[in-house]
Amino acid sequence: MSALERFRQEKDQFFKNDQNSPLTPEQKLVFSSLNYYPENTALRLEIAMEMVDPPQNVNMITSTGDRRDYLHKARIRFNVDGQEAVLQVYEDAFGAYFLPFVDATAPQETYGAGRYLEPEEVNPGVLLVDFNLAYNPFCAYNNRWSCPIPPHENRLKLRIEAGEKKLY
Repeated sequence: MSALERFRQEKDQFFKNDQNSPLTPEQKLVFSSLNYYPENTALRLEIAMEMVDPPQNVNMITSTGDRRDYLHKARIRFNVDGQEAVLQVYEDAFGAYFLPFVDATAPQETYGAGRYLEPEEVNPGVLLVDFNLAYNPFCAYNNRWSCPIPPHENRLKLRIEAGEKKLY
């Protein structure tokens, strides 16, 4: 079993059994697993960040109309099937990188409001961006959650065929 398969299996167990799962008790009764794209190693990238100087405060609206503060730290550029993509990278209140995005798989195959990643800095100024780990925010499963909506700058016209798909 690959590391990604093990991660997905553990995540499915969390969704099915954990008290902190975003699923309602009724949803858990019929839940078996999340839907995923097959692993796509071409979408596991190490990307140099183009730092925003100085970093800018950003106020993202959430699915419930609230607002959350982030720091716009950088942008990244990469290619998918010969097409260039640019995404903005943010930092949350805990200092973790946050990459919310919407791509052309939404809303037919993936959650319409977008998916998230938490890329890791593997070298100074270089992020590991593994789209195989792209996931739906909890509000995709239950509207009691409040989730930041990806900003306009992070809406891609190309397809990111990796990570989680819609549940139903």
